[in-house]
Amino acid sequence: MPANRNALIRYKTIDACLRNRYRQWTLEDLMDACSDALYEYEGIDKGISKRAIQMDIQIMRSEKLGYNAPISVYDNKYYRYDDPDYSITHTPLTEQDLRVMSEAVEVLRQFKSFSYFSGMTDIVSRLEDHVASVKQKTVPVIDFEKNESLKGLEHLDAIYQAITHKQTLLLKYRSFKARSANSFLFYPYLLKEYRNRWFVFGVMKKDRSLRNLALDRICQLETAEKEPFLENTFFDPATFFDDLVGVTKGLHSPTEKVRFRASRNDAPYIHTKPLHRSQQLIERLEDGSVVFEIEVVLNPELQRELFGFADGLQVLEPAHLVDFMQMKLEKAAGNYPRKFRPSHIS
Repeated sequence: MPANRNALIRYKTIDACLRNRYRQWTLEDLMDACSDALYEYEGIDKGISKRAIQMDIQIMRSEKLGYNAPISVYDNKYYRYDDPDYSITHTPLTEQDLRVMSEAVEVLRQFKSFSYFSGMTDIVSRLEDHVASVKQKTVPVIDFEKNESLKGLEHLDAIYQAITHKQTLLLKYRSFKARSANSFLFYPYLLKEYRNRWFVFGVMKKDRSLRNLALDRICQLETAEKEPFLENTFFDPATFFDDLVGVTKGLHSPTEKVRFRASRNDAPYIHTKPLHRSQQLIERLEDGSVVFEIEVVLNPELQRELFGFADGLQVLEPAHLVDFMQMKLEKAAGNYPRKFRPSHIS
């Protein structure tokens, strides 16, 4: 019989406590931590008995759930893991886990062809590939883009819960341009991933301005329990990104038509992987180059996309973007004076 949700919350809480070796944990401490966790996640405020925590520890020590947790008691009072690197989250999948996951993947695969499920295709593929590799003890055959050193992911669940439950956050945040971190109240509305980096969109209390904050710049986060939540009347997440490349956009940022010429070599890549959903092919030129047009908000992410093609792309309009591109490219060329150019580069 699989553990129920409340039991899993207790196991996870006990695990988190015992991994913290900077504190000594009594049975009463574990009871309090589990009671707080159940209240936070499930709204249960009746508390946990000492007997329940003792049974949880016994189950975690056993093979019943495959944990075999090395929990010991020292000084006849305190609990800890004998192995400081142990965690129940590191436990390998059991045959039953694999069987359940395989069944789940099979169910999810049935929905791949439905339009409302199209956004989940890569997730199903990840699950399918991972289950197959574990079962067959082989390396995965799909390698998804990832960033193992990405910071800020520890805040994902807390922000997700705050958005779901409409809770105000107290953030300590330091942007790349700031000398020190600032603390402020923030109303979160949407989480968004872009290029393996996560952002939260919301409004700051002090000026009611829409902001997108990078999770890897959040220094500290907690729920402001006594601060009423401000409902989102500022933007529609379903349409806000329609005219956008990336994540940077103000509430009243105008869209502009950007026309550019792609070289013969780069045109096929841009044609098969458009810079934006609005992209249209305007003209094919005699030298094999192609003129494209998109209608978007001009922002740093779009500029980086354009710069990524270097000499294979020429912005034709609007004029102020042409001037900006020329200025940046001339400045970049200054970083590579010919007298310092390595002899092996032609």
